Amino acid sequence: MAAITPAAASTPRPKLAFAYRPALARDVFAAEHLRRLQGICDVLDAVPLQGFDDNRAGAILSQITVLVTGWGCPRIDKTVLAAAPHLRLIAHGAGTVKSFIAPEVFDAGIIVTNAAAANAIPVAEFTLAAILFANKNVFGFRELYRGKRDQTHPEQLTNEQVGNWHKTVGIVGLSRIGRRMIELLRPFDLSVLVHDPYLSSAEAEALGLRNLPLDDVIGCADVLSLHAPALETTRHMMDARRLALLRDGATLINTARGSLVDQAALTRELVSGRISAVIDVTEPEVLPATSPLYDLPNVLLTPHIAGAVGRERERLGEMAVAEVERFVNGQPLAHQVAAATLHLQA
Repeated sequence: MAAITPAAASTPRPKLAFAYRPALARDVFAAEHLRRLQGICDVLDAVPLQGFDDNRAGAILSQITVLVTGWGCPRIDKTVLAAAPHLRLIAHGAGTVKSFIAPEVFDAGIIVTNAAAANAIPVAEFTLAAILFANKNVFGFRELYRGKRDQTHPEQLTNEQVGNWHKTVGIVGLSRIGRRMIELLRPFDLSVLVHDPYLSSAEAEALGLRNLPLDDVIGCADVLSLHAPALETTRHMMDARRLALLRDGATLINTARGSLVDQAALTRELVSGRISAVIDVTEPEVLPATSPLYDLPNVLLTPHIAGAVGRERERLGEMAVAEVERFVNGQPLAHQVAAATLHLQA
């Protein structure tokens, strides 16, 4: 099929609808977003579709040009495309689209965009805070203070090599988040090493980085932060052998995907007390209630909240709406998803 271009100004206004689960996508789309969309599109129904197989969905799909999606969007496949013959743009107000966009959507020439770049911002901010706290050994000081419960100066820790001065941070994966991390770390007196098999020498040089073998980065890092996608080739990339390469006292940060780490091997290392960890994602996604990671003093375990939560979610809606505006105005899109590289994305 020939490439599809956005509607010209002389054509009828695009018809738009939403598809997501409101309970999951709460606060993503604000009233101002709806007003902006109503200013450039005919919004057929502000109530999002939660399925594509009922009469209401059929009536809406038969008319739409633009579908704005969010968390919990039903799968869009050839059956849905047959019911939506005028569909030209899917603007996803969240991150990955791999879970609900079938290959035939791209085959049909439909433009797909997402807000992964907006979700990357809070993840990178969370990770930056974790890196700075880890190098300062905030967890160790907390436990010492909690145990002593007095104002005695904690020389046993302040005399150790704590702090961020000239520490080494390893970044695994130069994804959107990984690249954002590079920028956030520039103002600090830290040495940054990276590993990404898809980063060319020219790109690394332009970024002022050394792209090293993974084992080398692991072995040199005081803090190792994972930002690789979940692929067959990255599953358990941090296995028992590689976890053992971490320096004594090093900290592992995982805000990417739980499948990147061998959970059992990591648990053994953390129970030993040899390393510390900041873990926002696990495998399984919710650990059993008996897992020692809930209680270990050298572990900060959070329930997948590094990404957009609360007020941060509105940034996702803002990005999706801005993409719709560009589409309607015939402008280049800023966050189009390429089918050729989708398999490399989170």
